[in-house]
Amino acid sequence: MNSTSSLFSPITLGNSKLNHRLVLCPLTRFRADKDHVPTPMMAEYYGQRASEGGLMISEATYITPADGVLPNTPGIYSEAQIEGWKEISKSVHTKGATMFLQLWHTGRAACSQLNPNNEQPIGPSAISIQGKGLTGVPYEMPRALETHEIPKVIETFVQAAKNAIEAGFDGVELHAANGYLVDQFINTSSNKRTDLYGGSIENRARFAMELVGAVAEAIGEERTAIRFSPWSGFQDMKDDTPYETWGYLVSQFQEKHPKLGYVHFIEPRDDFLGRLDQPERAHIAVTETVEPFQNIWKGPFIVSGGYTANPKRAFETADKNSNTLVAIGRAFISNPDLPLRLKNNWPLSPYDRSTFYTNDAVGYTDYEFYTE
Repeated sequence: MNSTSSLFSPITLGNSKLNHRLVLCPLTRFRADKDHVPTPMMAEYYGQRASEGGLMISEATYITPADGVLPNTPGIYSEAQIEGWKEISKSVHTKGATMFLQLWHTGRAACSQLNPNNEQPIGPSAISIQGKGLTGVPYEMPRALETHEIPKVIETFVQAAKNAIEAGFDGVELHAANGYLVDQFINTSSNKRTDLYGGSIENRARFAMELVGAVAEAIGEERTAIRFSPWSGFQDMKDDTPYETWGYLVSQFQEKHPKLGYVHFIEPRDDFLGRLDQPERAHIAVTETVEPFQNIWKGPFIVSGGYTANPKRAFETADKNSNTLVAIGRAFISNPDLPLRLKNNWPLSPYDRSTFYTNDAVGYTDYEFYTE
């Protein structure tokens, strides 16, 4: 039994009282319908993984159709989508769980062929990602956002956040990681602007700061959260001064928005890159750490990355930091009752990677609960 670990101790997050600190990571699974409306199968999937007093973060969810929307990924910009998400939040709340919806704008990672009017992708600067995207075609040159357009983009996020609350969610997580729009503004590799949104750390952080402020004002600080990945490397992300850059962001949040639901960091140990195209960056896993950001933020702090490979590390992380929660992805896919399995030291079922991004129930809702 591992019930004495801090991983299974209560913590207050936003407006919710959690019974444990094991979190379902945001995981793209391609199970929405062709109109990006959440399906009953998704309600079953999330309901299976919900636990009394547990926290769940939804898969990345589009805030506008003009963002190169990938097939079968969900949105939160139409009435049909809001209604579909209502069934999911209901299935989760029935089990006593808390759920935040992750809001996603891909920025320069989008594909114009998938936009309603073939709109060119947008980004902080006219710098394209090298190589091919998830659609199999080369990334396009983005159009640099004009300064006067940025408030409109922020307002799109705000409306999506309001839609999420209407759909019954307890809050939203702003996706500012993995080389998508908010992350593109933060990193020196993708932001070469010379206006108020580029250059210095303060300027590159401005978009994220204004976004958090606007969403928090619209739905409440306790319902607003954000996710970062200082060492992701995915989609050409690289910052010249990661500790200073994200240290500034977290310090600003602590000063100006101390009641945020949580701050979520992907640890450098995440093996996402190693499974894709940059194995040469593996050294980052042992040389960098999110601890400086953990020390700044006094509220709930979520860490994720690499815990499936070593679930025992989740106990060590939670026991070491009183305000920390641990988000796990792949192990949660194949073990819908993961909190119980870890708490009772029950064996874990292996996942099938070939079903991660398919469109049916196989490898999605057919994983079994543990029976002795």
